[in-house]
Amino acid sequence: MLKERIFEEIDRQKERLCEMADTIFDHPECDGEEMMAADLLCGYLAENGFSVERPIAGLKSAFRAVYHSVGNGAAPRIGLLCEYDALAGLGHGCGHHMQGPACLGAAVALKNCCRDQAFTLVVYGTPAEETFGGKINMMEAGYLKDIDVALMMHGGPDTCTDIRCLALSSFDVTFHGKKAHAAIMPEEGRSAFDALLLAFQGVEFLREHVRDDVRMHYTVKTLPGPENVVPSEAVGSFALRSFSRDYLDQVAKRFRDIARGAALMAGVTCEIAEKPALANKVPNLTLNDLLVENARLAGAPGITPPRERTGSTDFGNVMHELPGSCIRIKFVPSGTSSHSKDYVEAGKTEAAHSCVVYGAKAMAGASLDMLTDCKIMESIKREFAEKRELYR
Repeated sequence: MLKERIFEEIDRQKERLCEMADTIFDHPECDGEEMMAADLLCGYLAENGFSVERPIAGLKSAFRAVYHSVGNGAAPRIGLLCEYDALAGLGHGCGHHMQGPACLGAAVALKNCCRDQAFTLVVYGTPAEETFGGKINMMEAGYLKDIDVALMMHGGPDTCTDIRCLALSSFDVTFHGKKAHAAIMPEEGRSAFDALLLAFQGVEFLREHVRDDVRMHYTVKTLPGPENVVPSEAVGSFALRSFSRDYLDQVAKRFRDIARGAALMAGVTCEIAEKPALANKVPNLTLNDLLVENARLAGAPGITPPRERTGSTDFGNVMHELPGSCIRIKFVPSGTSSHSKDYVEAGKTEAAHSCVVYGAKAMAGASLDMLTDCKIMESIKREFAEKRELYR
């Protein structure tokens, strides 16, 4: 059976895949500087006959690797997207070191075992998911438009897929005031920090008048200085989330008014710097079920129903343009939080190595199903077209 051969081909690669995962884990990189990880992954793809293009989209650690089998332009185009960035100060506390090797294992197995199938396979290396969202840059540069479907894997506390995720708008707001001695001539000062505190309070008042799914967070980004000096500058970071990108855009407009109003009340000026906006996911249950069923066939542990809600990711932006899904594979105990020391401590365990293999098999098996049954791909595309407008 062809799927069994593909799974065996992934098992054959296990030692090499896990070596790559461990190496990426041992050398954490982040924020678009993931050069060692990109070199490692691109080297393996080139070694196995993929045509590698890098850098792309103005991102030095992003890449595109392609394999064309027999067939014409109408053949299915499968995309495998991998992240490999770490968390600053923590390391691989989200398990991204496993994603690239899993995608490569799936890609090489499909290439070696499906030479008689008509398809195109594209592996995308997508940096900086944890910071500026490299997939957004890549789409703006015209990439990710050459695939019919996008698959990902992720380590986690359970084996499952996701239904929804939160759209995200984030801002750095800098208030500029006038410095003065706080005791001798306070009337000459205009406190930038007062404006920041007023902005925080404004967010609290806004919280009462938004939908239940909205989340709002803020923090002081830079300290304003000693207490006996009226601060001339204060910087805050703000994040707004909702399950609807369209509704969040409305909330973001109200937030900008709060920031400008806070500056007006304090007699200062403000600069609002908005970071790239992340979209909510457009769920594709057909694709979700396909990945979970192949994870089950591969023997992945801890299979649970899909997660109804998750945080924010630039994969949501991709899923507004084409069908996509991410299979999460259990490698830590249920209930374990990501972005934690627990993830780091489990990063090179046998469970993590098995996670790489199970993730590769789930993606490869789902890809094979789409290649051999055109009705599956038709169903996936039809569901995407129906739900795209519902999850704006």
